[in-house]
Amino acid sequence: MPEAYIIDAVRSPMGRKKGSLAALHPADLAAHPIRELFARNRVDPAAVDDCVWGCCDTIGPQAGDIGRTAWLVAGLPQHVPGTTVDRQCGSSQQALHFAAQGVMSGTQDLVVAGGSQAMNAIPISAAMYAGQPYGFDNPFNTSPGWIARYGDGILNQIASAQMIADKWGISREDMEAFAVASHARAQAATDSGAFAREIAPLEGLAQDETIRPGTTPEGLAALNPVGGEGTITAGVASQNCDGSAALLVASERAVKDHGLTPRARIHHLSVRADDPVWMLTAPIPATQHALAKAGMTVADIDLFECNEAFASVPMAWMKELGIPHEKVNVRGGAIALGHPLGGTGARLMTTLLHALEDTGGRYGLQTMCEGGGQANVTIIERL
Repeated sequence: MPEAYIIDAVRSPMGRKKGSLAALHPADLAAHPIRELFARNRVDPAAVDDCVWGCCDTIGPQAGDIGRTAWLVAGLPQHVPGTTVDRQCGSSQQALHFAAQGVMSGTQDLVVAGGSQAMNAIPISAAMYAGQPYGFDNPFNTSPGWIARYGDGILNQIASAQMIADKWGISREDMEAFAVASHARAQAATDSGAFAREIAPLEGLAQDETIRPGTTPEGLAALNPVGGEGTITAGVASQNCDGSAALLVASERAVKDHGLTPRARIHHLSVRADDPVWMLTAPIPATQHALAKAGMTVADIDLFECNEAFASVPMAWMKELGIPHEKVNVRGGAIALGHPLGGTGARLMTTLLHALEDTGGRYGLQTMCEGGGQANVTIIERL
């Protein structure tokens, strides 16, 4: 089977709620890293076969196939098509998978993959409630078939995060310590310049503005639980933010034809699913499945990225699989950097690639929890 290579990966800075990117049109936010890919690489964008883009809540300015719109807003050749993927939080990781699969099938040679989310402009879950004027409270529990299988309860990520914390015996103090580490790691990466290569400044913003370097256990302990009870607080959850990221994926033929230098090879890609009511547990079976399919073990992986939707998610995943925290989210995660839904998968891969290069690691594994109880897994080999 032909190989798929990552040529480059770039992202926007993460803009906080009501922050520097809040007024930016979602299409311009999405176009930014796409345009930057071609500013950084001497490759003819007219040779690109497709732009595969992840985005959730695709209503209003994110509707109408933002993958296509973003390509055009970037000022690139209009004969190149674009498509938009929705695998919820894993949308842009799935976009990378589709791009790699197109190359590995031999039907495509150059594909842009990425994703974005303008969460200031279009609030989280806006698409879930867009059907209310038409008589649908949400996409799920108005379906007789869904009710027959899963009941008529409201699917709730916070409840799922709490269920995970309870099942795996993860205390509030444990989660808050994890959150403090996320902010500290992200701030250290910023201070050392580790993020500088992967971030393309935007709207005068050159660094992530979501990081809170003064985060302490005492400060987090003072927060009230979400909903008034339990152990999940805003301090141990990912932040709403604006952000985008893009990768250039190429075949061996494209590498030769365009004189490109691959930075990584796609070693494995897969996706698995778990209980949609628990919703956030799928990274555990998905990682087990991926390692088995790849003939690898946890010890073979140098660095991991597991999205910090809530602290309990990667903590349960690490506990279940025996993955040491010192190998996971070494430059912080979504608790500190934010979680721009459809763009997070591409952001994680961008950070993972740069961290592997900076540390000399060979293999990196990325996974994340996704709506519907799903999880993608990508393993790359640094070249």
